[in-house]
Amino acid sequence: MDSLFLPHGRPSARIARLVLLTAAVLVASVPSLAPAESAYPSRPVRVVVPFPPGQGTDLIARQLAYHLATALGQSFFVENRPGAAGIIGTQLVKNAQADGYTLLVAGGGPLAINASFYSKLPYDPVKDFQPIAMIAAVPNVLVVRSDFPANNLQELVAYVRKNDGKLNYASSGNGVPNHLIMELFKSAASLHITHVPYQGSGAAITGVMAGQVAMMFDTAAAVLPQVRSGRFKVIATAGAKRALALPDVPTIAEQGYPGFAAQGWSALVAPAGTPPDVIRRLNVEATAILRKPEVRAELITLGTDPMQFGADETAAYIKSEVAHWAQAVKISGAHAD
Repeated sequence: MDSLFLPHGRPSARIARLVLLTAAVLVASVPSLAPAESAYPSRPVRVVVPFPPGQGTDLIARQLAYHLATALGQSFFVENRPGAAGIIGTQLVKNAQADGYTLLVAGGGPLAINASFYSKLPYDPVKDFQPIAMIAAVPNVLVVRSDFPANNLQELVAYVRKNDGKLNYASSGNGVPNHLIMELFKSAASLHITHVPYQGSGAAITGVMAGQVAMMFDTAAAVLPQVRSGRFKVIATAGAKRALALPDVPTIAEQGYPGFAAQGWSALVAPAGTPPDVIRRLNVEATAILRKPEVRAELITLGTDPMQFGADETAAYIKSEVAHWAQAVKISGAHAD
């Protein structure tokens, strides 16, 4: 599913919610704003998101694509290629021509977790991609329906233990961050909850709303519409610090599990071998965009915490996350087979 972004007014949270609810295609054109002497980009740029429309990474990618189109004077169109825990879209970018016209916006699942979760992965998260910029930290939050009989983590743990083995939780699929985060929390709290994987975040959220499952971790970006409408209540955030979009919600560590921290993120990367001058230009533009107060406000409204890493910092961060999630996969006992 594609969408073109044009500089005729910044996409609001209302538009983001519309994408989330309808997965509609937004098509427009971008007038040429770039200096004539600039060689890149001279034609539309494809930004692949390896998840369905409306998922947190998708919303972040659409914001960034809009602003890159405005800054560089070319169309940046988002193409959703979901499936296999992000492998399908990520492999597509790995195999694309390394010319700067196919980019990837992805996070800890495709670019960190999959390296240890899958014994045979068709790409190497570190060797096959050239990091451009870190876009945002993506806080994961534990949510339940508004009528769930618990209002904080202590009450939830007590309720789960009282109903030992009778409750279940949703995830966006096997091996994705919200699956492993729950497994880590189950281990930390000694809980027995059955995993029910869905095909993507939207389906999992629907499962919680329908009462098919009791709870789930998901990105704040994905569940904020349900939280704001009163359908969901947030029990805790999973990061090392509180989410900027939910400053009143305490972390898991604050609620009795010190040291617990698991955070998602979104980064912009290109296929390995992309010309250095293209990487530099994209990094300069992306980091400049992320410094703008209005862009930071947009990202916080979407439920993310803006970041401003350069290409080298992003590369180091992704490498460290591969090691971090390898430990998480081992602790959780989760695997693809």
